[in-house]
Amino acid sequence: MATAAQWLEGARPRTLPMALAPVIIGSAAAFGLGSFRPVNAVLAAVVSVLLQVGVNYANDYSDGIRGTDDERVGPLRLTGSGVAQPQQVKLAAFACFGLAMLAGLALVVLSQAWVLLLVGVGCIAAAWGYTGGKNPYGYLGLGDLFVFVFFGLVATLGTTYTQAGQLSGAAWIGAVSTGLIAVALLMANNVRDIPTDSVVGKRTLAVRLGDPAARISYVLMLAAAILLPVFLISDYPWVLLVLLLIPACLTPSRLMLKGDKGRSLIPVLKQTGLINLAFSVLFAAGIVTTVLLRG
Repeated sequence: MATAAQWLEGARPRTLPMALAPVIIGSAAAFGLGSFRPVNAVLAAVVSVLLQVGVNYANDYSDGIRGTDDERVGPLRLTGSGVAQPQQVKLAAFACFGLAMLAGLALVVLSQAWVLLLVGVGCIAAAWGYTGGKNPYGYLGLGDLFVFVFFGLVATLGTTYTQAGQLSGAAWIGAVSTGLIAVALLMANNVRDIPTDSVVGKRTLAVRLGDPAARISYVLMLAAAILLPVFLISDYPWVLLVLLLIPACLTPSRLMLKGDKGRSLIPVLKQTGLINLAFSVLFAAGIVTTVLLRG
């Protein structure tokens, strides 16, 4: 039976910055529109984190029963390692999804953004369908697209909309940037797993692109994400604070481009997650500082 520490490791806490970053950015965009609502922001964060943990458990379960994780390098896999029964991991995933739905319902009621109920259902379906079901889209090379849409656009824009009732250029650019960093993190993870994924027929985008091109795409996505906020300088000049992250992006980019493999890529995952979180904080600080200085 898995211990509490093993369940925590199986939740993959290093991926949680990917869940928090869009909420921080979306809340900052709402602040820029004069409509920041702390309670709504907290609820959005709860929904995002629970969905992320649920996705991680769902992937653990689905990959584990398919045998994809039998030779996996990286964090503990509860199902693949045998420390937890598959049904227990599946139940944990759906428990997270259920709690996310409750928090999401509270957020919809507070914001009166009823259309987001349908979005929430789509999020749950996408979370399970990544590696679950008969035709998981994560095995077809579509995981990166769905991560960009749901952990970039939907999470960020949904956060802004539930606070301000409208969207802005800052919300859109922030959504695209954090989505690109989230996809870069997934790309680094999938580059590490190319040898095992290829054997079991998991055709991720990294497998389809091939090792060299996948590594280059990681660097290009980070670069685009950091540079996109430049388009906001006329409205929010302080958003250029995100450019302070350029040096931080050099180390993981170098590790990717020099061809590090297996466990040597684990630091890249951690660094990319921290880059996403730092980007969101600096982006938010840029918007808030600009607004406050304008008085």
